[in-house]
Amino acid sequence: MTRITRRTGTFIVTHEHRRFVEFADTVRRNATIGLCHGRAGVGKTLSARRYAQWDLIEPLVTQWGRRDPSDAKVYAAAARARTLFFTAPISGAITALRKEITPLITRIGICIDYHLEVPQAGRHPQTLGLIELIIVDEAERLTTGGLEYLRDQFDRSETGLILIGMPGIEKRLSHYPQLYSRVGFAHEYLTLSKEEMQFVLSRHWKKFGLELDDADFTDTRAASTIIRLTGGNFRLLQRLFMQIERVLRINEVPMITEEVVEAAAQALVIGGAN
Repeated sequence: MTRITRRTGTFIVTHEHRRFVEFADTVRRNATIGLCHGRAGVGKTLSARRYAQWDLIEPLVTQWGRRDPSDAKVYAAAARARTLFFTAPISGAITALRKEITPLITRIGICIDYHLEVPQAGRHPQTLGLIELIIVDEAERLTTGGLEYLRDQFDRSETGLILIGMPGIEKRLSHYPQLYSRVGFAHEYLTLSKEEMQFVLSRHWKKFGLELDDADFTDTRAASTIIRLTGGNFRLLQRLFMQIERVLRINEVPMITEEVVEAAAQALVIGGAN
């Protein structure tokens, strides 16, 4: 069976990603609730998907069907991660939440069991079981009922819970004392620092078979322009380089210049890199 996979591009391990991993490990180990907040596009979702190995696991658990020998690598990934990544439904209501998350919980449990080689008929109740961490993205979508459902699931298990959202989500959740009193950690996901931007840019230069030379005026101007336009926003940086690749290909330009960057930026809605 052919499964559709989500293309997220080559993952770059940044300092912010490592901070997120430490945060997620702590929430998981202590079986508590954690809040992760940060501006749109800084990389929260990418880090969470990476932590949960969701790019590999998602196609199987969302397009559930006949098993295949190649699925063994997914079973192993599920057993390593013990994590469910879930994007809150647009309505955020308890009915939609339960309908979407319940089968994922069951299927990940089955995957882990298959890896442990202990699958048994009727062994997979709709409970968290072997899952140690649930990460809920777009948590602003959750209604009061949805939040209460997650709190109830948390109380009934020894599973950690991370809610990911925009800045201010911690203030909103403070209005729900039964949930907020269980929050053990809060984590702000920051934009890339200037030093990290240089590292990430050098990786992108290498993808084009080039070397970013800080002693080269052309390279320095191009890099400075990218940093100014993106403001350390990881998603915007990725989108900008997609356009840079297009400009280089169409115009058969052999190097990244300030003019190439400006031309690529014209195809994007950049705003203030928020």
